[in-house]
Amino acid sequence: MQLSRRLDRMVLAGLVSAAATFPLLAGAARAQSWPTRALTLVVPFSAGGSSDAIGRIVADGISNDLRQPVIVENVTGAGGMLGGSRVARAAPDGYQFVIGNVGTFAQSQWLYKKPPYDAVKDFAPVALLTDEALALVVRKDFPAENLQQFIAYAKANQAKLQFSSSGLGGSNHLACMLLNSAIGIEVTHVPYRNVVQALQDVMAGRIDYDCVSLPLALPQIAARTVKPIAILSKHRSPALPDLASADEQGLAGFDVPSWYALFLPAATPPAIVQRLNRATQAALDVPALQQRLARVGGDAIAPDRRSPEYLAQFLAAEIKKWEAPIKASGIAF
Repeated sequence: MQLSRRLDRMVLAGLVSAAATFPLLAGAARAQSWPTRALTLVVPFSAGGSSDAIGRIVADGISNDLRQPVIVENVTGAGGMLGGSRVARAAPDGYQFVIGNVGTFAQSQWLYKKPPYDAVKDFAPVALLTDEALALVVRKDFPAENLQQFIAYAKANQAKLQFSSSGLGGSNHLACMLLNSAIGIEVTHVPYRNVVQALQDVMAGRIDYDCVSLPLALPQIAARTVKPIAILSKHRSPALPDLASADEQGLAGFDVPSWYALFLPAATPPAIVQRLNRATQAALDVPALQQRLARVGGDAIAPDRRSPEYLAQFLAAEIKKWEAPIKASGIAF
């Protein structure tokens, strides 16, 4: 009788162990077969902006490597936070991911009193895609040719000047706010629904300046519909090497770098994260794709900076870096 009871307990323990292990095995099996259908890359901004341009280029490369369609979907609103929120709440099965940037994944954590998502806890980092510069551009008849002339004119005429952005809390809005603060001016902000509309009114001469992503600015600079004044990161961009940075032009230490990266929902199986990372890295290694990114102002990321582990550490450092300047600026939503 006792032997029978021991055998019963052993069988029951084995069944319990198998039941506990089955979900893990099933998850591993799903990860090995992933992907079996189309994926969705959420771009949290409207078509025509840098996130959209970079996202579509990278999506093509990932699709080629995974041999599955990657559908780009623009989910706009709340300064890019709406699209991020959607992916944060999505099923962690690898079929929906988001392109994030310094605004939506680092600055946002301090800009909002209650951010709709935690950039660290609610996502699984995949890979850094590219670095990108922001540029200060002005209407073509603005009476300044460099940053020092801009500063002098802005200080003398700040009450009548206006700057545009893609909306409150966006990376270009914050960049201009930090620039104004560094210069010591207060200028009226005119928010638009998207980056294209914000730049169009600078081109039309209705708005004085914008702190716009270089991919969006490059065609207009080439066409001379806007005038470039400075790169707003510490160093020049390879995409526009003749334009000096704000730091070079006397605004010592001023640095508003921009970057783009891919994120999956938290709890996505590690095997899927790694597979998407490998597909992304393979795409970024294709010379034709690198050239497409360069044409829209995207600077290359070194291979040793493309791992999920590197992105996790990088993101934590970026969030910490932006705490002090954003709190000092007084910008909060």
